[in-house]
Amino acid sequence: MSKQIPFLFDIPSVTELTGKIKNLLEQNFVDILVEGEASNVKQSANGHIYFTLKDSGAQLPCVIWRNTVQRNGIQLTDGQQIVVGGDIQVYAPHGRYQMIVGLVQQAGVGKLQQAFEELKAKLKAEGLFEDIHKKPVPKFPKRIGVVTSKTTAAFQDIRSTLEKRWPVAEVDLFHASVQGVNAAPEIVRGINYFSEQKTVDVVIISRGGGSLEDLWPFNEEAVARAVFDCKLPIISAVGHEVDFSISDFVADLRAATPTQAAVLATPDINEVRMLVEDLHRRVELNTIGAIQYYRDRVEHLSKSYALLAVQQKMKLASTEVSHLKSRLAQSVEKFFTTHNHQLQSLSQTLENKNPNIPLEKGFVRVWQEDRWVRSSKGLKKGTELELEWLDGKIQLK
Repeated sequence: MSKQIPFLFDIPSVTELTGKIKNLLEQNFVDILVEGEASNVKQSANGHIYFTLKDSGAQLPCVIWRNTVQRNGIQLTDGQQIVVGGDIQVYAPHGRYQMIVGLVQQAGVGKLQQAFEELKAKLKAEGLFEDIHKKPVPKFPKRIGVVTSKTTAAFQDIRSTLEKRWPVAEVDLFHASVQGVNAAPEIVRGINYFSEQKTVDVVIISRGGGSLEDLWPFNEEAVARAVFDCKLPIISAVGHEVDFSISDFVADLRAATPTQAAVLATPDINEVRMLVEDLHRRVELNTIGAIQYYRDRVEHLSKSYALLAVQQKMKLASTEVSHLKSRLAQSVEKFFTTHNHQLQSLSQTLENKNPNIPLEKGFVRVWQEDRWVRSSKGLKKGTELELEWLDGKIQLK
């Protein structure tokens, strides 16, 4: 016969005990975070999402109410490793506890990275990354717009590269912050300015490398849509080679660095100069060859024995050929003269932009840290110098 339990104190009912457990849990586990794997994910007909958060040693029932699902656009699938935030709630009728979830994030991914992936997926689904929307960059731009901070090394790299590669182009800078809360609106204003004014042929948006937080303005949706809506071709050059921003995907062309953006935007003036000289020689040779070809052909036809049977017609044809020969010579001469003048004019224009003309006159160019020092303000004291003459360079300490 079993022993009876002595009634030394009041024994609580199930309801009373559960109530104590409910008060204990719900008062001490408020607004907590927990990480695990989502499993048994189900969405009810009324829009609530029920799932189990588990790891190798335990399971936690969870629910996301419909208004939270709709407000945050939450989507879950089995097997996702996630971090959830919310409150613990005890459901007394069933004697079980569950977590009321108000926040869901991918585990190991910060808020910015998660926002980056979400915006990237959204814009990709809208077609903003499609090649069909990409505008070609002009081969010989006359004016180049740059949207960046005037104090950044990125702008200095762009300007110095353009001066070496394509000095015939003018550079228009729209100063904009490239970091902080004001950066995105200012970048948008710069893009819209060039798009509306249409005073440049191509636009470069750029900044140097940095953390995800530093580069974030170029991941804002407003910037991405301004790039997409711009009426001019845009080159995006944000960060270093390994950095990718939303603006890179939307832009007409992506450059790995600010320097590469300047290279992609322009031709090399030395290559163009050689091309002009080559075309000049080809036009000259082709014109002389054409004149000689038609002269020889006319002479051959005029002496052909096959034409003896139609001698009378040949005389008329000979006269006509003479007229044609004269007109041809005049046309060819006019063609050669016109194009020769155009080529000489272009060659002279390129020669006038030659940055080495001052060196040919005996002037000296000062370099410091691979940059051309244009004024005394740009000279850094205590730093090595390099003096450049036409026939060589020397370094000074």
